[in-house]
Amino acid sequence: MELEDELYDKIVEWSEDGDTLLEEEDYDGAIKKYQAALELLPEPKYDWEAGTWLYAALGDAYYLSGRYNEAERCLQEALKCPDGIGNPFILLRLGECHYELGNMKKAKENLLQAYICEGEDIFEEEEGKYFDIIKDII
Repeated sequence: MELEDELYDKIVEWSEDGDTLLEEEDYDGAIKKYQAALELLPEPKYDWEAGTWLYAALGDAYYLSGRYNEAERCLQEALKCPDGIGNPFILLRLGECHYELGNMKKAKENLLQAYICEGEDIFEEEEGKYFDIIKDII
């Protein structure tokens, strides 16, 4: 199943606008763009690959803005979308959210899954504390 070209192009455009705002650290602006793009997706949103990257982008923006509960919710939604389950970035961010929320068991599970999928490289640009909590189990 594929989206109509016009709709897909609009979703990509707004998502790219969100990416630009995210790079500029305008997290609220990025969140608004990603949400607007997500609203364009037909239901059920879980059927679309675009749902995976839009929910992941929303989760990333919420995470970077320190809103870990919202980030965790979006990342859980991303897992339900095509190729979400084994996506190392989604697993990494989800583990980081659980860490920040004090859910260390879930944090370790997700961070270990990210490590298994991608290796130590996935932690390269992250704070050391996230890799440190799985060192003893790898």
